[in-house]
Amino acid sequence: MTSDKRDALAGYARLAPVIPVVTIDDPETAVPLARTLVEAGLPVVEVTLRTQAALAAMERIARDVPDAVIAAGTVIRPAQIGEVAAAGARFIVTPGTSPAMADALAGCALPVMPACASVSEALALLERGFRILKFFPAGASGGPAWLKAVSAPVPDLRFCPTGGVDPRNAPDYLACPNVLCVGGSWMVPKDAVAAGDWARIGALAREAAALRTTP
Repeated sequence: MTSDKRDALAGYARLAPVIPVVTIDDPETAVPLARTLVEAGLPVVEVTLRTQAALAAMERIARDVPDAVIAAGTVIRPAQIGEVAAAGARFIVTPGTSPAMADALAGCALPVMPACASVSEALALLERGFRILKFFPAGASGGPAWLKAVSAPVPDLRFCPTGGVDPRNAPDYLACPNVLCVGGSWMVPKDAVAAGDWARIGALAREAAALRTTP
């Protein structure tokens, strides 16, 4: 990945301590959800490609919530790269990264935050020019202890741990010197999204936005 795309990704990752990870079933909820998160101080919104509504949701957010930075999550096939770019995504996030997928992502037009779950995977991605990685599933793969352990031998890497991150342990992750931000979905409960309870989501998002970040 080129230096300009790395710089852009670093800028996005530093906008807030938490990236909300959202799974949207109904495109009608996309705009009010994104607007609520942005207004609460969480401008980066990862929309996962786990539903049929995901691309339409990205398109609506890109059109109607210009202050939102859309991250396309759960990108697992090269064909999806062009789809999410056309839908308005600013960068791509993967849940894991095969060698073939890493090659495709290294040459794409958007910044990319590919995922790793081990030091070997992290080093393979570093060799392809990726320096900001998603650490997933963070809780099951070693948590803050893993991040602290790799900070010295792999000093050039920065991470966004996701998976098992919640309000109780998020500060422990954010205290790691190699963590730029964390990802999580606790501020977007499914029942609140389905009910359109934007007040509840806004309150949870404001608490997330206030979490301590590293210098």
